[in-house]
Amino acid sequence: MHGGRDVANDASTVFDLVILGGGSGGYAAALRGAQLGLDVALIEKDKVGGTCLHRGCIPTKALLHAGEIADQARESEQFGVKASFEGIDIAGVHKYKDDVISGLYKGLQGLVASRKVTYIEGEGRLSSPTSVDVNGQRVQGRHVLLATGSVPKSLPGLEIDGNRIISSDHALVLDRVPKSAIILGGGVIGVEFASAWKSFGTDVTIVEGLKHLVPVEDENSSKLLERAFRKRGIKFNLGTFFQKAEYTQDGVKVTLADGKEFEAEVLLVAIGRGPVSQGLGYEEAGVAMDRGYVLVDEYMRTNVPTVSAVGDLVPTLQLAHVGFAEGILVAERLAGLKTVPIDYDGVPRVTYCHPEVASVGITEAKAKEIYGADKVVALKYNLAGNGRSKILKTAGEIKLVQVKDGAVVGVHMVGDRMGEQVGEAQLIYNWEALPAEVAQLIHAHPTQNEALGEAHLALAGKPLHAHD
Repeated sequence: MHGGRDVANDASTVFDLVILGGGSGGYAAALRGAQLGLDVALIEKDKVGGTCLHRGCIPTKALLHAGEIADQARESEQFGVKASFEGIDIAGVHKYKDDVISGLYKGLQGLVASRKVTYIEGEGRLSSPTSVDVNGQRVQGRHVLLATGSVPKSLPGLEIDGNRIISSDHALVLDRVPKSAIILGGGVIGVEFASAWKSFGTDVTIVEGLKHLVPVEDENSSKLLERAFRKRGIKFNLGTFFQKAEYTQDGVKVTLADGKEFEAEVLLVAIGRGPVSQGLGYEEAGVAMDRGYVLVDEYMRTNVPTVSAVGDLVPTLQLAHVGFAEGILVAERLAGLKTVPIDYDGVPRVTYCHPEVASVGITEAKAKEIYGADKVVALKYNLAGNGRSKILKTAGEIKLVQVKDGAVVGVHMVGDRMGEQVGEAQLIYNWEALPAEVAQLIHAHPTQNEALGEAHLALAGKPLHAHD
């Protein structure tokens, strides 16, 4: 136990908030709650920071950046720089990745301690609507927050062995660069690993049952990514579902529902993540569940008055920044502040493959469904007209979705580093900006950010570096 007082020596202690799970949602609630004067206990069985810091967002982005450096070394001559690419030192890549994680982890531990959060290391279980059992003791609270996160999912009959058939957890610590890989799933996790491994020299094939890669994105973004992946030599098979996987002499063979077969050294199962909720006492305490998810209202309250839940455990967007926001919302609500429900359409989404896919708001198809096909305007701005993108040698587009004569309700971007532009896109969507209002703002030249300004100039009827 670290930070705060030792509750083992004081069974009468009743915290304002007991948090089960120290990932993004849990620790954000702990930090904000303590800041607002709540007496908080944070229970975590592994390390504070959770999946995002240790097995998710941060390590995958480090691998992708290492891959980007490898690609730059290979392609340096096109910039007039003579360099040679001698290969990937996977131990060195892991050291770089682990150093990044370690620095952030130390900082986070320091924050938890400095806010006087009582941190309890151990596997907790909800024992009543106001208590959690951990390390043979009962931690009591006026309110309990469930934030136990998620783990990689598999399919019935598909056993993940950690060697040839692996999850993203295994892929992040793999001690070799596979010569070839089949990736089951073309969503965010699948395309990010496909991108990193291709940069490391792996022969990659993605198998996705739906008709597009990153299928939750606007169809235009999916098509642009597919075109870019083809150009990079990343293979993919769309629209046919997985049937079975078998071991071969030195790898894995995957068979699809149409009988098509693929063979590779490893199979990465990247079909999404499922909630961690089994055997933790939730149902016994009366908490309403659906398919393992804890059900909540717009203020993250469960059907049990003293219990809230946040993050990947609830059926909202599985993103660390959503976990942060949900955790903060719970802490502020319990501290008596006025809270506003989260608009999940207004949450920025970034897929960090090469090229990046970034979006906020709704797709063109969804907008037509809501407002009617004749009430929706869509505009595409090609990054070929953007000086900074030319310098970076990246192709891509920004697509704006607007309600006719009204606000921009969707911004969809594809291109290297476009994830860094999603902040302004988020403001445009959330402030219900009109194209003419954004067009009035002067964007710095030459930046990629300028492409957002140019797209709005075009949508406002006064394009500059774009054809009428």
